[in-house]
Amino acid sequence: MSSKSVNPLELTPAGRLGEASLRRVLGYQLAQARIVTDAIFDAEVASPLQLRPVEYTVLTLIAENPGGSPARLARALAVTAPNITALLDRLEARELIERKASDNDRRSQVLAVTRKGAELARKATHRIVAAEHSALSLTPGEQAILTELLHKVACARDSSR
Repeated sequence: MSSKSVNPLELTPAGRLGEASLRRVLGYQLAQARIVTDAIFDAEVASPLQLRPVEYTVLTLIAENPGGSPARLARALAVTAPNITALLDRLEARELIERKASDNDRRSQVLAVTRKGAELARKATHRIVAAEHSALSLTPGEQAILTELLHKVACARDSSR
């Protein structure tokens, strides 16, 4: 199929391939959008702040939910206990989080960010939001709608896991 006979709105952003059938496939559109957001994250956070996306997510979730447990965090992110432990080990080694014994159950751990971790999470979030705003050219209303819809899709995940 020649790209000249295809509606320009039905072409891939890069490579200019016809994608009319894929326009309705949410997973495909999410994957294409992720290429853009991953590039923003890499430029604004990964390289300058030495923070991987999953580390940023874990750090921010701990900052917003102090006193939570590693098990609850693993459930929220759909990762295994060994994976969350390895992530927490890396963040703790960088002095971004602390693990303490729970006051209620000494066998359990509770998580908290350090002052350094809280500052890094704030800085990373600010850089991401500013870069996304600049690169995506979405109006505040479009941004709110997109965020709400993406959250709705994420909430379709079975919450009993």
